[in-house]
Amino acid sequence: MTLEELLAFGSRHMFLSMGLVGLTVALVYTEGARLFRGYKALRPAELTGLINRENALVVDLSATGDFEKGHIAGSRSVSPGQFDPENKLLASAKSLPVVMVCRNGQASADAAKRLKKAGFEQVYWLDGGVQAWQQADLPLVKGRA
Repeated sequence: MTLEELLAFGSRHMFLSMGLVGLTVALVYTEGARLFRGYKALRPAELTGLINRENALVVDLSATGDFEKGHIAGSRSVSPGQFDPENKLLASAKSLPVVMVCRNGQASADAAKRLKKAGFEQVYWLDGGVQAWQQADLPLVKGRA
Protein backbone atom coordinates (compact mmCIF):
# COMPACT_ATOMS: atom_id res chain seq x y z
CA MET A 1 0.00 0.00 0.00
CA THR A 2 1.39 3.39 -0.96
CA LEU A 3 1.05 6.64 0.92
CA GLU A 4 -1.31 7.94 -1.80
CA GLU A 5 -3.60 4.94 -1.35
CA LEU A 6 -3.55 5.39 2.41
CA LEU A 7 -4.44 9.09 2.12
CA ALA A 8 -7.22 8.27 -0.36
CA PHE A 9 -8.64 5.69 2.04
CA GLY A 10 -8.43 8.23 4.88
CA SER A 11 -10.32 10.86 2.89
CA ARG A 12 -13.04 8.39 1.85
CA HIS A 13 -13.44 6.97 5.38
CA MET A 14 -13.02 9.99 7.63
CA PHE A 15 -14.77 8.52 10.69
CA LEU A 16 -12.72 5.33 10.58
CA SER A 17 -9.54 7.35 10.24
CA MET A 18 -10.44 9.64 13.15
CA GLY A 19 -11.33 6.61 15.26
CA LEU A 20 -7.97 4.99 14.52
CA VAL A 21 -6.11 8.20 15.39
CA GLY A 22 -8.14 8.57 18.61
CA LEU A 23 -7.45 4.98 19.70
CA THR A 24 -3.75 5.35 18.93
CA VAL A 25 -3.49 8.56 20.98
CA ALA A 26 -5.37 6.96 23.88
CA LEU A 27 -3.12 3.89 23.82
CA VAL A 28 0.08 5.97 23.72
CA TYR A 29 -1.18 8.17 26.57
CA THR A 30 -2.20 5.20 28.74
CA GLU A 31 1.09 3.37 28.25
CA GLY A 32 3.10 6.57 28.82
CA ALA A 33 1.23 7.29 32.05
CA ARG A 34 1.83 3.71 33.22
CA LEU A 35 5.56 3.98 32.59
CA PHE A 36 5.99 7.28 34.42
CA ARG A 37 3.61 6.90 37.37
CA GLY A 38 6.35 5.94 39.83
CA TYR A 39 4.83 2.75 41.21
CA LYS A 40 4.77 -0.67 39.67
CA ALA A 41 2.20 -3.42 39.35
CA LEU A 42 3.35 -6.86 40.45
CA ARG A 43 2.12 -10.30 39.53
CA PRO A 44 1.87 -12.83 42.38
CA ALA A 45 5.15 -14.58 41.48
CA GLU A 46 6.97 -11.23 41.43
CA LEU A 47 5.54 -10.41 44.86
CA THR A 48 6.83 -13.65 46.37
CA GLY A 49 10.28 -12.84 45.03
CA LEU A 50 10.17 -9.31 46.45
CA ILE A 51 9.08 -10.62 49.86
CA ASN A 52 11.83 -13.25 49.90
CA ARG A 53 14.67 -11.10 48.51
CA GLU A 54 13.97 -7.67 49.96
CA ASN A 55 11.71 -8.31 52.96
CA ALA A 56 8.97 -6.12 51.48
CA LEU A 57 6.26 -4.71 53.73
CA VAL A 58 2.90 -5.99 52.45
CA VAL A 59 -0.07 -3.85 53.47
CA ASP A 60 -3.51 -5.39 52.96
CA LEU A 61 -6.39 -2.92 52.58
CA SER A 62 -9.10 -5.56 52.78
CA ALA A 63 -11.95 -5.19 55.25
CA THR A 64 -11.12 -6.85 58.58
CA GLY A 65 -13.50 -9.76 57.97
CA ASP A 66 -12.04 -10.45 54.53
CA PHE A 67 -8.50 -10.18 55.89
CA GLU A 68 -9.25 -12.76 58.58
CA LYS A 69 -10.76 -15.14 55.99
CA GLY A 70 -7.48 -15.18 54.11
CA HIS A 71 -4.43 -12.96 53.57
CA ILE A 72 -0.86 -13.21 52.33
CA ALA A 73 1.48 -14.47 55.04
CA GLY A 74 3.22 -11.62 56.83
CA SER A 75 0.92 -8.91 55.47
CA ARG A 76 -0.33 -6.15 57.76
CA SER A 77 -3.98 -5.20 57.83
CA VAL A 78 -4.94 -1.55 57.42
CA SER A 79 -8.59 -0.79 56.76
CA PRO A 80 -9.19 1.44 53.74
CA GLY A 81 -10.79 4.13 55.92
CA GLN A 82 -7.72 4.18 58.18
CA PHE A 83 -5.14 4.22 55.37
CA ASP A 84 -2.78 7.17 55.68
CA PRO A 85 0.78 7.40 54.31
CA GLU A 86 1.77 8.99 57.64
CA ASN A 87 0.55 5.93 59.59
CA LYS A 88 3.26 4.78 62.04
CA LEU A 89 3.37 1.35 60.36
CA LEU A 90 4.15 2.97 57.03
CA ALA A 91 6.17 6.02 58.07
CA SER A 92 9.11 3.88 59.15
CA ALA A 93 9.19 2.10 55.78
CA LYS A 94 9.73 5.04 53.40
CA SER A 95 12.93 3.56 51.97
CA LEU A 96 11.78 -0.08 52.03
CA PRO A 97 9.73 -1.83 49.35
CA VAL A 98 6.04 -1.39 50.24
CA VAL A 99 3.43 -3.48 48.45
CA MET A 100 -0.24 -2.55 48.63
CA VAL A 101 -2.77 -5.37 48.39
CA CYS A 102 -6.57 -5.50 48.38
CA ARG A 103 -9.15 -8.04 47.24
CA ASN A 104 -9.16 -7.17 43.52
CA GLY A 105 -6.33 -4.67 42.94
CA GLN A 106 -8.37 -1.48 42.59
CA ALA A 107 -8.04 0.10 46.04
CA SER A 108 -4.40 -0.95 46.31
CA ALA A 109 -3.49 0.86 43.06
CA ASP A 110 -4.98 4.09 44.44
CA ALA A 111 -3.15 3.60 47.74
CA ALA A 112 0.14 3.00 45.91
CA LYS A 113 -0.34 6.29 44.10
CA ARG A 114 -0.86 8.08 47.44
CA LEU A 115 2.28 6.50 48.90
CA LYS A 116 4.38 7.59 45.93
CA LYS A 117 3.09 11.15 46.27
CA ALA A 118 3.98 11.04 50.00
CA GLY A 119 7.62 10.33 49.18
CA PHE A 120 7.90 6.58 49.44
CA GLU A 121 10.75 5.32 47.27
CA GLN A 122 9.77 1.75 46.35
CA VAL A 123 6.03 1.39 45.91
CA TYR A 124 4.22 -1.56 44.36
CA TRP A 125 0.69 -2.94 44.16
CA LEU A 126 -0.49 -6.48 43.55
CA ASP A 127 -2.24 -6.43 40.20
CA GLY A 128 -5.48 -8.37 40.61
CA GLY A 129 -5.16 -8.40 44.40
CA VAL A 130 -5.76 -11.41 46.59
CA GLN A 131 -7.94 -12.88 43.84
CA ALA A 132 -4.91 -13.05 41.53
CA TRP A 133 -2.87 -14.54 44.38
CA GLN A 134 -5.45 -17.31 44.79
CA GLN A 135 -5.67 -17.90 41.04
CA ALA A 136 -1.89 -18.45 41.05
CA ASP A 137 -2.49 -21.24 43.63
CA LEU A 138 -0.50 -19.44 46.32
CA PRO A 139 -1.44 -19.99 49.96
CA LEU A 140 -3.40 -17.65 52.19
CA VAL A 141 -3.23 -17.47 55.96
CA LYS A 142 -6.44 -17.30 58.00
CA GLY A 143 -6.98 -15.28 61.17
CA ARG A 144 -5.40 -12.09 62.39
CA ALA A 145 -1.85 -11.12 61.51
